[in-house]
Amino acid sequence: QVQLVESGGGLVQPGGSLRLSCAASGGIGSINAMGWYRQAPGKQRELVATITSGGSTNYADSVKGRFSISRDNAKNTVYLQMNSLKNEDTAVYYCNAAIRQVLAVVFTSYWGQGTQVTVSS
Repeated sequence: QVQLVESGGGLVQPGGSLRLSCAASGGIGSINAMGWYRQAPGKQRELVATITSGGSTNYADSVKGRFSISRDNAKNTVYLQMNSLKNEDTAVYYCNAAIRQVLAVVFTSYWGQGTQVTVSS
């Protein structure tokens, strides 16, 4: 029932910006932490940014100062504003959220299908 739907990925020039969105839906009781991860070809998936239910954020050193994560609890949505994009930011970006379903007691980690971000001239 629970799904994470991502949007906003695409092709952008170096120095440009993109805004990724990830909306959770389907039998949601509550959402704890949410975050963004990315995986470039031939590399391990890495943490990009996380945000707690209270709004506390954490960023990877490689994106700190350029990316900004935020959330709209009323819409069950997390965003990633990506500015000053570099070629090395090219990767598949995945949304993640710790969600408690309506009929559940504990939180479970869910992943989106991923959205491609390509930074190239």
